[in-house]
Amino acid sequence: MTAQSPVESYEHLYARLQEVVARLEAGELPLEETLQLYEQGVRLAAECQRLLDAAELRVRQLSAVDPGIDLFA
Repeated sequence: MTAQSPVESYEHLYARLQEVVARLEAGELPLEETLQLYEQGVRLAAECQRLLDAAELRVRQLSAVDPGIDLFA
């Protein structure tokens, strides 16, 4: 098994999150399944946010090497 890059991981997690949201928005699910999906969605969203935060930190660290570059302006 090969390790995924952070971008691949993010894309995969985000796609799973979109699937969870679509199922929740469709409704017609039993309460227990709705709660399980909601919990899964919260975990997926938190992991996506963690990956985005790590990516932003990395970009900021790289831009600190050349302070003349402001990637967030």
